[in-house]
Amino acid sequence: MANISTNLSPELKATAATTTGQSTDAAAKEKKLKKACADFESMLVYQLLKTMRQTVPKDGFLKSSQGRQTYEMMLDQKLATELSNKGEGLGLQTMIYKQLTGANLKKD
Repeated sequence: MANISTNLSPELKATAATTTGQSTDAAAKEKKLKKACADFESMLVYQLLKTMRQTVPKDGFLKSSQGRQTYEMMLDQKLATELSNKGEGLGLQTMIYKQLTGANLKKD
């Protein structure tokens, strides 16, 4: 049996390795961590947009209403989500991921 596994091509060995329980768990954890980093970046971007919107004077052409406030909140949330999901987002999620995984540590 050992002889059969040594005759496998590198692609088949990689496929066999990804189907094992340990590598699937590690891949699932990595995916979960990347999602958490992206969600965290999205929350920070939302807070940034919300704070920026609060600096805009309220008097103007359109009156402030509950509907407008709800619309602006939804718009800010959607913008934050879209900004974070485009490529690597603003780069914050990559920095957080590297920090949490220790990928940015120098190896001596």
